[in-house]
Amino acid sequence: MNRTLPFIYVLLTALSTPASAEEFLGVTIAPEGHSETYKRSLYRHWIDEDGDKLDTRQQVLDEESLVPTTIRSKTNGKRVVTKGLWVGLYTGFVTTTPGELDVDHMVPLKEAHESGAWAWDSDKRRRYANDLSNSVHLIAVKAGANRSKGLMDPAEWMPPNRAYWCRYLLNWVDIKRRWMLTMDQSEADAVKQGFRVCEKYASGDRLKGRH
Repeated sequence: MNRTLPFIYVLLTALSTPASAEEFLGVTIAPEGHSETYKRSLYRHWIDEDGDKLDTRQQVLDEESLVPTTIRSKTNGKRVVTKGLWVGLYTGFVTTTPGELDVDHMVPLKEAHESGAWAWDSDKRRRYANDLSNSVHLIAVKAGANRSKGLMDPAEWMPPNRAYWCRYLLNWVDIKRRWMLTMDQSEADAVKQGFRVCEKYASGDRLKGRH
């Protein structure tokens, strides 16, 4: 999907419109909380929502492959993707083997929980954990990169592939806004700084360093 025009629009808005102390790009700035109540089991994931025998992980692999996938039926009736072609955007990693990939929640489950999802009911948590309506909510990435990212936000981790930074930040903010999740101050500051770097990238300046 070509996100150039939306990115430029949002970026110019972010840099030219003063944000209030409480909000940035439509996302409320507030401290994180309820970390002690987080359990991954609260967010039922990798379900087969549409009954096609492909769970959410397999659906993402099928949809993101750059070529038609090979799908095998298992003895339990479920279907799995066994071959395709993927580019892991966090690193630029290319593979035809799905076992080398994780399907990452762009905004991790624990991050969502601490940013407001702690108050959701089980149905909304399940929908968040398996959201296929937004193509950037779940993405296939190199397993090692996903595990390096872990539960961290942009103040703590950015993709090794610097060419993906601008889209990563846009997608992060988009998901937070869609689900009415908050950002803490350090996270918001990192995103703002990241957008400033992105403006320089857009003008042709290839910066070195993290931000």
